[in-house]
Amino acid sequence: MTAYAVAHMRQVKMGPQIAEYLHRIDATLEPFGGRFLMHDGDVEVVENDWPGNLIIIEFPDRQHARGWYDSPAYQAILSLRTNNSQSDVVFVNGVEHPHRATDVLG
Repeated sequence: MTAYAVAHMRQVKMGPQIAEYLHRIDATLEPFGGRFLMHDGDVEVVENDWPGNLIIIEFPDRQHARGWYDSPAYQAILSLRTNNSQSDVVFVNGVEHPHRATDVLG
């Protein structure tokens, strides 16, 4: 089942370290079939507040997402992001199609 790495990035300090992270991240995704679906998208807030940026990366499954995050290549650049931003990152599985909201009721 398709899985996603979702990041809510806040208070990003743009500078040489973030630029290096951005230059290097694509190569870390490729071996795990990862691809950006959204990267700093134009977020239209319709309820409450949404400070920051949204990033969504698609992977073939959760195992590939975890493999990417734990890989030596990604771990080598992770601190470039974490030392220069506040962010929340989660992995989430997609849904099988067709999916209806009531499917979660069991």
